[in-house]
Amino acid sequence: MTDRDPDAPLLVLVDGSSYLYRAFHAMPDLRAVPGDPSSPPTGAIRGMINMLQALQKDYPSQHMAVVFDASGPTFREALYPSYKAHRAPMPDDLRAQIAPIHEVIGLLGLPVLVVPQVEADDVIGTLARTAADQGWRVIISSGDKDLSQLVDSRITIIDTMSGKVRDVAGVEAEFGVPPRLMVDYQTLVGDAIDNVPGVDKVGPKTAAKWLQTYGSLDGVVAHAHEIKGVAGENLRRALDWLPLGRQLLTIRTDCDLAGHVPGLPALDALRKREPDTAALQHFYQRYGFRSLARALGEATGPQAANGAASEAPAGETPAVPALRYTTVLDWPTFDAWLERLRAAPLVAFDTETTSLDAMAARLVGLSWSVAPGEAAYVPLAHDYPGAPAQLPLQAVLERLRPWLEDATAPKCGQHVKYDQHVLANHGITARGYVHDTLLQSYVLEVHKPHNLESLAERHLGRRGLGYEDLCGKGAAQIPFAQVALERATPYACEDAEMCLAVHQVLWPRLQAEPGLQRIYELEMAVSDVLLRMERHGVLIDADALRRQSQALGERIVALEAEAHALAGQPFNLGSPKQIAEIFFGKLGLPVIKKTATGAPSTDEEVLEKLAEDYPLPARILEHRSLSKLKSTYTDKLPAMVNPATGRVHTHYGQAVAVTGRLASNDPNLQNIPIRTPEGRRIREAFIAPPGWCIASADYSQIELRIMAHLSEDAALLRAFAEGQDVHRATAAEVFGLAPEQVSPEQRRYAKVINFGLIYGMSPYGLAKALGIDATAARNYIERYFERFAGVRAYMERTREQAKARGYVETVFGRRLVLPEINSPNGPRRAAAERAAINAPMQGTAADLIKMSMVAVQQAIDQGARRTRMILQVHDELVFEVPPEEIDWVRSEVPRLMAAVATLRVPLVAEVGVGANWEQAH
Repeated sequence: MTDRDPDAPLLVLVDGSSYLYRAFHAMPDLRAVPGDPSSPPTGAIRGMINMLQALQKDYPSQHMAVVFDASGPTFREALYPSYKAHRAPMPDDLRAQIAPIHEVIGLLGLPVLVVPQVEADDVIGTLARTAADQGWRVIISSGDKDLSQLVDSRITIIDTMSGKVRDVAGVEAEFGVPPRLMVDYQTLVGDAIDNVPGVDKVGPKTAAKWLQTYGSLDGVVAHAHEIKGVAGENLRRALDWLPLGRQLLTIRTDCDLAGHVPGLPALDALRKREPDTAALQHFYQRYGFRSLARALGEATGPQAANGAASEAPAGETPAVPALRYTTVLDWPTFDAWLERLRAAPLVAFDTETTSLDAMAARLVGLSWSVAPGEAAYVPLAHDYPGAPAQLPLQAVLERLRPWLEDATAPKCGQHVKYDQHVLANHGITARGYVHDTLLQSYVLEVHKPHNLESLAERHLGRRGLGYEDLCGKGAAQIPFAQVALERATPYACEDAEMCLAVHQVLWPRLQAEPGLQRIYELEMAVSDVLLRMERHGVLIDADALRRQSQALGERIVALEAEAHALAGQPFNLGSPKQIAEIFFGKLGLPVIKKTATGAPSTDEEVLEKLAEDYPLPARILEHRSLSKLKSTYTDKLPAMVNPATGRVHTHYGQAVAVTGRLASNDPNLQNIPIRTPEGRRIREAFIAPPGWCIASADYSQIELRIMAHLSEDAALLRAFAEGQDVHRATAAEVFGLAPEQVSPEQRRYAKVINFGLIYGMSPYGLAKALGIDATAARNYIERYFERFAGVRAYMERTREQAKARGYVETVFGRRLVLPEINSPNGPRRAAAERAAINAPMQGTAADLIKMSMVAVQQAIDQGARRTRMILQVHDELVFEVPPEEIDWVRSEVPRLMAAVATLRVPLVAEVGVGANWEQAH
């Protein structure tokens, strides 16, 4: 930003109308009552508050104004009745938020200006010019390029959402003309948004070139007879219009603002006031902005903070109890607490450890809470200068062992699977965990964060100590064992005490909804199964992977050489810029699509399209695929073998996917590619112990079966009931043939249609998948819906239910929230509608595989069998099986999986057995 006097006073002017729309479209469809589409919309309000707070932080100033357009006509409509005639009406949900936005801006202490019959741009222009003429610096915050005509050495435009700065140099760099010529530039180009025509077929480049050549619009007009071609003809036809166009597009800087900004040209009326904190608290609570209310309370002192919590709706944010936290450093205190643990109806238990890696973490301390506000911390391994003597770790664990391993001693925690792992690392099999606040939140509010800090903020109105507050960040971070006990105790006690308090809020909500309670109980049972799977781990053939890695490396090097030969020069196969230069500059390959900046794209989709006809893109794709396999699996997996167990131990995240599917990470064993021989070869390295086998059991066409159940479509139900090949049956219906007449190609088409519709595939997507034109794809979809009318009815019914309720449900009651289902943003709303159709199927499939995990594990335990469940991948369960139990696995596992639920179509599970995972398929 260029300033004549950097010490001059600063005026910040906010284009409130620009902010309004940007906040509205940037934010999700928030409501005052979350999940209730009938409650007032709040997304734009929250977005405006966020944007204004960020602006004030980045550009602090004592003088500021937020300027909005007034309703009704301005002088421009009198000059040109068609001005802004094509603008769509303001969305109802945005209009409903205008008044509260004006209200909250005033409560924040910022002047709000709405001047009748004067556009916001003209108000901004007048104030900016007034301030600049008095030697002030002016910053205009807006995304509107039209305001660029105001820029000079004292006036700068900043776009907080894009980070763009339009000073004098910035305007010229962006548009090719200096700010003084921006009105001329806009007059030539026109403004389609405001329905102000320019010169037909004259775009930004031509306009800038003419102005650079002739110096101004007047110069262009004077030389209009010299300009050749169609553009010249169009210019000459527009000569009579240009003066009016220029008048419409010129921002006025001389508006009469008397009565709205008293005392002009002095700017005292634009001085910020102190925020009205009491009214702001009430406003934030009225619109459900709990974190804003909490932050305001913390900023204004404990009285306000406590007031915010106590004024919140009953049952949602209980008052903070008096806190009684104890550090346990001697045996009498420990023994007294142990008696309380044994007598308590429920104990929240937590561990402090050395690592986030559950299999490697060791204890630093233990905490628990048995009553509101009351908790204790037992430090076990704090080691820093001056640290007090602590009870011996092993002796503490031995005294706790009977209680920890007692299945009848009720316990709760936050992410209990992790704590069970940590205790298991010390030889303790923790039992009796009946509640997990992480999973309670996941079932009740799947679309929100589930960490304890977020849960405490949402449900208790409390903000606890953060780990980084105690230990620091990055390279300077210290281990928890080095944190002084006077700081460690409140942190550790808080974890247990807030966990118990969150449970007391969430558990009654689950009990009030039997469907969700059943899902929560399923998740708790699955957590126990996952703990056993994670601890057991997976046996891999590290030597086989190393050999694969070497072979992949040799092929990668060969592909690189082939690519260089095809390009006629060496280049970096990972550089989009170099690839583009070779593809489109040197080899002249066709441009499939362009990036946002107008450059030819070389993304995956483009490479796949070009690879159909050209060898170089095909080599690059193969090079990328093999490089990813090598780095992600063949190189990485051998290094992840746990030296203590000789196995790889993945972690399954339950509270991740909104559909209920499990997520595997560190390493991710669910995304091993199986469409290529190299990918399938990786699964050959997943082996059984000597003499044992690997068994794989998976559901057959589970999502299509769920579609048949949900839609009750007669043709689909009949196909599954009769055990038909459902894709062949679909093809027979769509193409009007007998099943035996369906060709392999027609069956393939039907398969793509079946699965595509589940995922909301459009005619364009189907055309692309099948390699046909969009009209043919649209005809196929129409024919499908004619033959399977129940599917169409299900989709329409589900969309309407989702819009009305804000969520959909699985067959078993899992709730899948769709925050964007009523979004005014078209693409977001369309994506939510597709999710509304697909989520019940994916979610029901997730429920079924989880029910199967529990049922099969129970059968294994009841029969005292040695078979071990080792992997869960989408609709598949993988086992290690001793030779004497192979027949049992072949017969009983598919029976158990098919029997976990009764749908309108039979569930079918199939089992394969082999020496490794690939052979078991």
